[in-house]
Amino acid sequence: MLSKKRYLEALEIIEDMFPQAHGELEWETPFQLLIATILSAQATDKGVNKATPALFAAFPDAQTMSQAKVEEIEKLIRTIGLYKTKAKNILRTSQMLVTDFGDLLPDLPKDKKVLQTLPGVGRKTANVVLAEAYGIPGIAVDTHVERVSKRLDIVPQKATVLEVEEKLMKLIPQEKWGQAHHHLIFFGRYHCTAKKPKCADCPVLDYCKFGKKYLKNE
Repeated sequence: MLSKKRYLEALEIIEDMFPQAHGELEWETPFQLLIATILSAQATDKGVNKATPALFAAFPDAQTMSQAKVEEIEKLIRTIGLYKTKAKNILRTSQMLVTDFGDLLPDLPKDKKVLQTLPGVGRKTANVVLAEAYGIPGIAVDTHVERVSKRLDIVPQKATVLEVEEKLMKLIPQEKWGQAHHHLIFFGRYHCTAKKPKCADCPVLDYCKFGKKYLKNE
């Protein structure tokens, strides 16, 4: 396993590689960020950003979305994977926000566990929304963060998403959680890709057990 010292050194290199790393979902309000993040599960941010302008033009907030018909939502997001399930979750989440948390709107509950009671909202989505919209520290573990963490050997290959998150929280100083999440995503999305990772010219190769093995087997 990579030591904390070595991991933080690797993370500094990754930060230098992607100094402008940021969330790529497009939104104007915390509610829109929540909906976009729900849509991004098993989908690309680029694909979500193509669908959300029309969705948010029709239903810009929880109140209007809660009154939509599920078929109307489906029509606007049908280019996104699992759109039927996501349409139901978006409608039910909007309805819950109005009925259970209407006194907070246009803000959202700022509690991770409470957010996870909303349909379609897991730990990753809750962490993204709280960090991006409200600056509340958290590390959202998506497929890129999980892949990079396992390749750098800070967790076992069989580690769960929760175990990855907990390990990263131990290794990375809390004040860097939100930004580190973006750096790791950019690194996984644009360099340490699932297929054909750029190991041959990777500045992090000295720290990466996976990369050294990958190059030997090429």
